Amino acid sequence: MLTHHKPLDGRRLYFVGIGGSGLSAYANIARAWGAEVRGWDMHETIFTKTLDGIDVDLGGQPRPPVGFEPIVSTAHRDRIDGTPRAEFLAELVATQPSIVVTGAHGKTTTTAMIAYALRETASDPAWIVGGVVPQLGGNAGTGSGWLVVEGDESDRSVLALRPQIAVVTNVELDHHAAWSSVAELREALEAWLEPVPDVVRGWELEPVPFPLAVPGEHNRLNAAAALAALEHAGVGAEAAEAALRRFEGADRRFEILGTRGGVTVIDDYGHNPTELRVTLETARAGADGRLVALYVPHVVERTRHLHRELGAALGLADVAIVTDFVGRRDAPREGVTGRLVLEGVPDPTRRVWAPTLDDASRLAVHLVRPGDVVVTLGVGEPWRAARAIIEGLPG
Repeated sequence: MLTHHKPLDGRRLYFVGIGGSGLSAYANIARAWGAEVRGWDMHETIFTKTLDGIDVDLGGQPRPPVGFEPIVSTAHRDRIDGTPRAEFLAELVATQPSIVVTGAHGKTTTTAMIAYALRETASDPAWIVGGVVPQLGGNAGTGSGWLVVEGDESDRSVLALRPQIAVVTNVELDHHAAWSSVAELREALEAWLEPVPDVVRGWELEPVPFPLAVPGEHNRLNAAAALAALEHAGVGAEAAEAALRRFEGADRRFEILGTRGGVTVIDDYGHNPTELRVTLETARAGADGRLVALYVPHVVERTRHLHRELGAALGLADVAIVTDFVGRRDAPREGVTGRLVLEGVPDPTRRVWAPTLDDASRLAVHLVRPGDVVVTLGVGEPWRAARAIIEGLPG
């Protein structure tokens, strides 16, 4: 870390929702850039392990100490007044030349690929990634070069960011509470891109022809977008390609947790129909036995609009286990539960209802046999089920 780069020196910030993928990264980079940082969340998450040295209040309600400015995640905006996380991100992006990556799929992986390649080519980047990237040592890093961040279309916050390089991996309607149609989303993104000096549109690119350490055709497309962005950032093609070949992925992006009792368990962040389909196709290619999918819905509006498509994607598995909402992000709706997704799973896939994560992990352990592959899918808490399955399998 460069000690002279302290644009937030003197700020006292209290992150409400600090255990989320975004705010945990914002908190880490804010601390590195000179702020005094504390935070709150409802419970521990997969991202709290990145917050070493930061005091975190768990449970109850947020309690910012006197003199601390609350930075509030979208999920907790009704709990406390403060600076919206989108506004804070726009402030960070304005501190130095920035690369912003957005799109329905591949944001985290493409952002991490760019940040990793910049660091490997001695470009001294800073980064904010919506996932833990072991090769980068976490989900945030500092430097005086390019700042590489994810821009979120789910709440329109990407439209407030002003990068020098913008990457749009793809355009697909995934957040029905924010956008009325894919046409509206596409129009808004094109208007956002208009003043950006250098733009990469992922659908205009061919997959990279060279081998990667991360599996799947979708990652070859992510790497193509990263390679184009790196070219705009001044990184030579040979050096960029060499770095991308070595990139090993982010946690919860087709993360192989291990094999026990002949059963392989994979955890993935995929949560919309396209991501479920791509992940299950990739898993199927490496499976000797049956493919068991465990899906945890998280967003009520996505489930309401896309339950048939989600169910159809889960039909790529031999067994589909679906839970009810866990850590639901939006307000409940009468009649909208995980059962809607399960009802959309076609024959001959075996359909299994598991109301809770504990139910799902127990059922998975009971159902699997040697040679099977289990994939846990969804935002937020599915990783807990994946780890419980590993622990519950016979050695």
